Formats: sequence, structure tokens, C-alpha cells
Amino acid sequence: MTWIVATLYKFVHLPDYVEIQPRLLAHCKSEGVKGTLLLAQEGINGAIAGTRAGIDSVLAWLKQDPRLSDLQPKESIAEQPPFERMKVRLKKEIVTMGLPEVDPNSQVGVYVSPEDWNRIISDPEVVVIDARNQYEIDIGTFQSAQNPNIQSFRQFPDYVRKTLDPTKHKKVALFCTGGIRCEKASSFMLTEGFEAVYHLKGGILKYLEEIPEADSLWQGECFVFDQRVAVRHRLEPGTYNLCHSCGHPISEADKISPHYEAGISCPHCFHILTPEKRLRQEERRRQLEKAQLGD
Repeated sequence: MTWIVATLYKFVHLPDYVEIQPRLLAHCKSEGVKGTLLLAQEGINGAIAGTRAGIDSVLAWLKQDPRLSDLQPKESIAEQPPFERMKVRLKKEIVTMGLPEVDPNSQVGVYVSPEDWNRIISDPEVVVIDARNQYEIDIGTFQSAQNPNIQSFRQFPDYVRKTLDPTKHKKVALFCTGGIRCEKASSFMLTEGFEAVYHLKGGILKYLEEIPEADSLWQGECFVFDQRVAVRHRLEPGTYNLCHSCGHPISEADKISPHYEAGISCPHCFHILTPEKRLRQEERRRQLEKAQLGD
């Protein structure tokens, strides 16, 4: 079976998000759709996978709400089930920055379509910033993009305040996986006094889907938050796996490192592997092997 993977988000006021949760969960389960959706007063965010009919049904259910009628999900295909179960979680924020006063429903930066993105980031006056976390940037990013060296999106405001100056950096272009972090990041930067803040509409995924590889300024692969781990141009499956100990994407080169041990450690976490964690990971690996053998 081929799985349709749909990622979606929208910043929109949903004061009744608690009431929506059980009905949305029930509908997803009835259609055999799996994944995770986040609901908060500021909107909806998440990724789901299922049959063509199941995904269409869930999207139609969401769009019957006038506030969500213009949802623009991004779709890709997976040959294996990307998610194990269906969850609809209630959150304070659909993307956590830790600054509740930042409201993309009030103001955001200028959307840039994928076909115009190369021109924007090639402008020498534009500061290009990758708004993602370090482990995502490690496997791919745009040429000339600044790396904030953050481990969590909560750290992005500190990076901006310490590194950028609205009186000097007049034009800033942001990008992230699907666009949601950039909406909040651009809203934050506007409140900090930055004049021109651009962000890639639809994120890296839309760019990789629409821009031919020959014309692309993207280098590497794009980390995604499901069992595919990474995708390439045309959203084809990438070459990375996940370290089950630290969650960092690992390449084929990582697997031949003396610091790599399947299910135990990788070059990114070997130096912080404690004896206690090694025991836990070894037990987890044994349990997984037993389950695969049907024991």
C-alpha cells in the first residue's frame, strides 16, 4: 500500500479547540488515518498519513469549518506507514517559541513563493537564516544561509537579539521545513523592529517539490518528522536513518564509525552515552528484536 502523507498548519483563532479535539480524533480513527495533530487557541499543526480516501475525508472534515476552509496541506508519498498511531494533542502553542505575545494572526512577514526564492536569497543585501534546529541543518540547508546553532526553537529569539541588529540588517529571509516556524519567527522579528522580513511560503518541502534540481540552491536533504527521516528533490525518500538513542539523523558514513552501534549510539551521542543509558538501550534493542521475531 502507498501512504499519502499530508502536513498542514494554520495560525487561526480557535477558542473552541478543546471541544474540537475528540471529534477530530474520532474522525481520523474512523478513516484509518494515523499521525499527530496539535490544536491550540492559536491554530492547528501536524502531519497525518493514510489512504487517498482517508486523507481526503479528514481534510474535508477540517475544511467544513469556515476558519480552516483555506487549509493548504502539502502532500508526499511513503511506501511504509510513517506513523504508528493517531494522536490529537492540546497545546498552548502549535509551534513552541515560549513567547505567547507573539501572534502570527496579527502580523507576519512577506511570503515568498518557491519560484521567487532563489532571487531573494541571492540578493547580497538579504541576510538568509535557517530557522531550524542544528540536527536538521546538519543534513541540508540553502547555500549561504546562516546557522543559528540552536537545539530548540525556544532559543531562536535569543539568537536574533544577540546576533542581528534591525538598524543594520534591513532585509532578512527565513526558511524552515514547512513554513510554520517562519511565520512565528517573522512575527517575532517584526515586533523587534526589523523592517523587511521574508519567509519561504510552504517551506523547504514546497521548494523541493516545485523547483527542478538543476535550478535548486538547496544542498543536501531535508529532515522530516516521520519515519522517512529525510526527503530530497521531488520529495523522494532520502538516505538517512535515525539514531534510536539520541534521535539524530545518521548517514551511511556514520554507520561505519567505531562510535556507531545499532540501537545504542552514534557519532553524535557516543561521547555522552552513560553506562545507565547503554543498559536501557540494550534492553530496548532486545525487546524490539523479540517483537520482530514474534517471541
